[in-house]
Amino acid sequence: QVQLVESGGGLVQPGGSLRLSCAASGRIFVISTMGWYRQAPGKQRELVASITSGGSTNYADSVKGRFTISRDNAKNTVYLQMNSLKPEDTAVYYCNADLLRIDRNRDLKWGQGTQVTVSS
Repeated sequence: QVQLVESGGGLVQPGGSLRLSCAASGRIFVISTMGWYRQAPGKQRELVASITSGGSTNYADSVKGRFTISRDNAKNTVYLQMNSLKPEDTAVYYCNADLLRIDRNRDLKWGQGTQVTVSS
C-alpha cells in the first residue's frame, strides 16, 4: 500500500506564512509529479502548484510569487511554502502523487487534506 501524510496546516493571520509537508510511504518504485491542490467551501478542487521529479514547477496564477513548491526525492516528500497569505487562501489543502508502485502499476494517490485558515 501507498499513503500520503500531510502536515503543517493551521490558523494564520493575513500576511503570515505556513509551510505544508506531504510524505509518501509504502511500496513505491518511483514518483513522477507531485502536487498541491485546495478546495474551499462550495468550490471545486483546484491546482495550487505541481513539481516534476526533475524540479520543473507550475503554479496557479493566484499564488505566483507568494507560494513555493519543492520536493526531496530521497524522502518522497513535497513541501509548499506559503507566504503573504490572504483570506482567500483559506481551504483544505491536499497533496497528490503520480507514481509507479513496486509492482510497476501506475497510481495516483491523495493525502487526507489539511486545513489552512487565514483570518484575523
